[in-house]
Amino acid sequence: MQNPTLIHAKALRSQLDACAKDLGLTIVGVTSAEPFTEEAKVASARLGDGLMGNLPWYTEERIQRGAHPATILPGARSIISIAASYYSEQTGTHGSGRVARYAWGRDYHNVLKKRLKQLVAKLSLQLEQPIAHKVYVDDGPMMDRSVAHRAGLGFFGKNTMILTEVGSWTFLGQIITDLELVPDGPSQKSCGSCTKCMPACPTGAIVAPYVIDSNRCISYLTIEHRGPIPRELRPLIADWIFGCDLCQDVCPVNTVRGETVGDDAFAPNPDWSSLDPIAVLALDEESFRARFQGNPIRRATWEGLRRNACVVLGNLGDAGAIPSLVIALQDASALVRGHAAWALGQIGGTEAERAFLAAQGTETDPWVLEEIELAITPTTKQENPDAKH
Repeated sequence: MQNPTLIHAKALRSQLDACAKDLGLTIVGVTSAEPFTEEAKVASARLGDGLMGNLPWYTEERIQRGAHPATILPGARSIISIAASYYSEQTGTHGSGRVARYAWGRDYHNVLKKRLKQLVAKLSLQLEQPIAHKVYVDDGPMMDRSVAHRAGLGFFGKNTMILTEVGSWTFLGQIITDLELVPDGPSQKSCGSCTKCMPACPTGAIVAPYVIDSNRCISYLTIEHRGPIPRELRPLIADWIFGCDLCQDVCPVNTVRGETVGDDAFAPNPDWSSLDPIAVLALDEESFRARFQGNPIRRATWEGLRRNACVVLGNLGDAGAIPSLVIALQDASALVRGHAAWALGQIGGTEAERAFLAAQGTETDPWVLEEIELAITPTTKQENPDAKH
């Protein structure tokens, strides 16, 4: 005789899958709400080793809270894990600054969170009972990749991404719930001996298989990092103005090419899929907010995106950018001024040198003065022996 509890749990799972499919969520897995003890140990070690960059919100307390779902939702029994594909081909470019593919369309936080709440509502309606739940889409303490792995959505790549049935071009979301659902087992697949992602990273951020040093990661540096980008890493960023896809581009599991498998909600917008760094430098804060309303690029902040634009212009080396960079050398933000100085130094020329000489007479920020000093040529120093250096 079959266990009535098990029969009920299987029926619930069937209802969950049907509701998810109706909402376009086809990659769904379930795991228990048991603690993620080993995963927390790994995360704590990474934090202790200084590999998480400078993220004030990423604390040991946050790690432990995310590792214990029952502390987030008392009475939690299951975690529903979803992956939504965002892969799409480039549809055209308006600029020379590259943007990570995930930011070509609408902000996934808003799109998926709304859809997951709809999933809970549909399931609750079918069950004719309220469902205690917490929804997260990369906006809370949940260890989303660990949840996805344990729920069988995919396996960890050596670049730390979760590789699902459609590769790593996916957004992850979770619903912690008090429902007793039949859990899936973790994926038994792996990268095997493949290490293609590791040498593909120009900054060497994948310091070991499954270990990222965020301090060297282009995505971290151009999105989450709030200070100056280390000088030695600036040339390696090349033309990435927001994020980076290089380790995903070379992954053999990401074999889907030539067709769009992503959600229509994440369809690429040519105004977001690449950016003109000169136009970015010209944006005031209000224009920045308006242009990137509903898009993840806002995460970089107005100041940070203009910093990135300076780095890209310096790497492109186009003298046509000099007038814009000269203006940026007088920007209200020291962060922008310092990176503009570096970019002008990379391009060079008499117009850049004149701008340096003028800036040395008015600049008061020690770090910006240092950037100017390092960018200025020996010839200019000889012509201006009274400059501050």
